[in-house]
Amino acid sequence: MANNEHDVHGHYQVLGKKTELYFAVFCGVFLVIGFSIEKLIGLEGWFSLLSYIISYFFGGFFITIEAIKKIPKGEFDIDFLMIAAAAGAAYIGSWAEGALLLFLFSLGHALEHYAMNKAKKSIEALGHLSPKTALVKRNGKLEEVPIETLKIEDVIVVKPNTKIAADGVILSGSSSINQAPITGESMPIDKTSIARTNNLPEFKDIDKSHVVFAGTINGDSSIEVLVLKLTEDSTVSRLIKMVSEVETQKSPTQRLTKKFEKWYVPIVIIVVFLLCFAFIIVDETFNASLYRAITVLVAASPCALAISTPSAVLSGIARAAQKGVLIKGGKALEDLGEITTIAFDKTGTLTEGKPKLTNLIPLNNFNEKDLAHLVLEVESLSNHPLAKAIANDLGVKFNIASQNKASNVNAIQGKGIQAQYKGEKTRIGNVKLMEDSGIKVTKTIHSKMNQLLQNGHTVMLVAFKTDIVGLVSVMDLPRKTAASTLKRLQEIGVKHMIMLTGDHQNVGDAIAKQIGLTEAKGNLLPEDKVSAIKALIKRDKKIAMVGDGVNDAPAMALSTVSIAMGAAGSDVALETADVALMSDKIENLPFVIGLSRASKRIIKQNIFISLGVVVLLVPVTILGLTNIGVAVAFHEGSTIVVVLNALRLLRFKMS
Repeated sequence: MANNEHDVHGHYQVLGKKTELYFAVFCGVFLVIGFSIEKLIGLEGWFSLLSYIISYFFGGFFITIEAIKKIPKGEFDIDFLMIAAAAGAAYIGSWAEGALLLFLFSLGHALEHYAMNKAKKSIEALGHLSPKTALVKRNGKLEEVPIETLKIEDVIVVKPNTKIAADGVILSGSSSINQAPITGESMPIDKTSIARTNNLPEFKDIDKSHVVFAGTINGDSSIEVLVLKLTEDSTVSRLIKMVSEVETQKSPTQRLTKKFEKWYVPIVIIVVFLLCFAFIIVDETFNASLYRAITVLVAASPCALAISTPSAVLSGIARAAQKGVLIKGGKALEDLGEITTIAFDKTGTLTEGKPKLTNLIPLNNFNEKDLAHLVLEVESLSNHPLAKAIANDLGVKFNIASQNKASNVNAIQGKGIQAQYKGEKTRIGNVKLMEDSGIKVTKTIHSKMNQLLQNGHTVMLVAFKTDIVGLVSVMDLPRKTAASTLKRLQEIGVKHMIMLTGDHQNVGDAIAKQIGLTEAKGNLLPEDKVSAIKALIKRDKKIAMVGDGVNDAPAMALSTVSIAMGAAGSDVALETADVALMSDKIENLPFVIGLSRASKRIIKQNIFISLGVVVLLVPVTILGLTNIGVAVAFHEGSTIVVVLNALRLLRFKMS
């Protein structure tokens, strides 16, 4: 409806963007002039009548246009009811009350559009994030070109404290980038140049420390950026497009109120028509019956109900967008407000997503520093992700570097690796590797290993010559903010928080214990995760699933609300998730759920207010206990109240 109204109004903006508001004010001015002439000055009747007619023109102009466009389609909505009421008031000579009705209704309409536009502008402001031009390096010279003309693999220069024009990677220079416009992160993020640009992985897989997004703001240093996405495909462009589409995705409450209006308005028209003939069975004139019918028509019009849900939904989505969260429509917003069960993927969601060295334990009187050197030399020769993580962390922890003392590395599938170190056989791997090599693993070593395994660590034995000289363990550590985030979720009403992971059950249990999950399910294949989601839905009716939106796609698709982490740069996550956290920060989750709960509360409040006024006014007007003026004041007052109530969401903050 809002879009249609916008199209209608766009053709008649003779006084600029605020024409509708000016017309409402003119309606009020001529109403006051007409009333003053009639009651105070005492001039001839046609003077006041002329003022009322002019008031009718300004007050009914936009409403009449909208009603006329809808009548051929068989749509008799609130605009039609108001025009009918005003026409009836004029027919029985109650020009002042009819003009008052049109003044308050047109003013309410103008304020309603202002409120909706305010929420839309919060969304449209995203469109101003990207600069209009970019500095491109071509043939050794800098050219300023429109961002629409940028091509993939162009090199752009971003000067200090200016906006970045395209998604890409830093080729040279380093800077602190303010990513708040895209991800909602409050602190600038340090970014450095990428070492190699040949054979780059997909954009979403590039190390985030080298990646920049269009619309973010460069810090104090100049950088050169290799363009990897066209303007229309950039993260900010996709975000704007998707947020602008959410208005068409109506929430369950919106659909329900639309169905209600479809039946309610014809019923009101029938009742009002019958009341026009009340004089047949009640001792009153036709004009008195008509006046009563018009008053009922005003009282029964569901203006506030029509705007109560859309205004809250749009305000909630706009507020989320300001904080770097994309909520795709009213359904996701409302459903999230009812969630009490959340399922989490483990890797990269609750954990850092990268294995970290957790223990280096020397055994059999072997020196710790010597053990560190041995492991570093051997693991440096391997391409396995765990080996790279171990080598990197050992170098940092012990401040050492490889001196190429290891050679002849050989990976043994499912067991580990073996190599020559200082001319001696060295092995790093599991118990099976040691036993196959004739190296004894004592009960004491088994005990140490089991203790670490039960706490979720991945453990490897280190053998030098024919003896086990140490243990190495790694673990995908929980995010530093995971525990506090889950605690906050519990505080706002999330009762069940379950981890679904393909890792060993011990790993899941260990992390669940550390961060405060209610349950962990391990050893799950993708199809097992789907079964787990089905079981949770059967138990709790509505559930949310939080993951990366890629490898959890089947389980997330089945959940009531799917929430993707770190969606900036991930096309799949932006397309498939119901809610996308643009930053890779799980601590934004309580804000999203808190906002959804607040939106749900305000929707309920608005419906209660709008229906409450109708339920109160209709019996009173049928019994003839009030006049049109009072009915109009209550009717339009409730519309303004629900709009202002919805706008509170634009300032929502977690307490």
